[in-house]
Amino acid sequence: MSTTHIQKREGELPTETELLVDRALQDLEAHSPELKKDLRPIQITSVKEVEVSAGRKAIVIFVPVPLLKAVHKVQQRVTRELEKKFSDRQVLFVAQRRIIRKPARINRTKQPRPMSRTQAVVHDKILDDLVYPTEIVGKRTRVKVDGSRTIKVYLDSKDATSLEYKLDTFSAVYKRLTGKDVVFEFPAEQAF
Repeated sequence: MSTTHIQKREGELPTETELLVDRALQDLEAHSPELKKDLRPIQITSVKEVEVSAGRKAIVIFVPVPLLKAVHKVQQRVTRELEKKFSDRQVLFVAQRRIIRKPARINRTKQPRPMSRTQAVVHDKILDDLVYPTEIVGKRTRVKVDGSRTIKVYLDSKDATSLEYKLDTFSAVYKRLTGKDVVFEFPAEQAF
């Protein structure tokens, strides 16, 4: 069986979940002519299954950063079709980004670390990727008395009806990928 959409390093074998997603993408490419042209260049680097709540899971598909714009073109349609195929799971696309550690005396390099490789920027970009069809309109960090931090993310209220059921999935996946607690909300409309 050929893996047309999986991009791995030399010698790495794809996991069972990655093969399932690859097969589903191949089926989509074969059976929907309007998606065929847009799906052909898309590659996936890895796939993770994340436990959202009791019995519910989410599939996180990682794509290379240069292909993210191509994925965004068809993301809503592909997500809808993949969620039909994997009926008990929700599907999210995230770019595969790399964090380079802060230069110290021991691991000093010749080149400065790019800002796009810092932990803060990578975590912000993951947040943007998770909620892609909508936009983040506000973000607050709440520090409790015990020192724990919770990030409150406000999403665009025009997408409230279409994304309401995915908010806990966004939180669980972000917690799994970054280790940070986050709460997604839609801002209340204020009359002036």
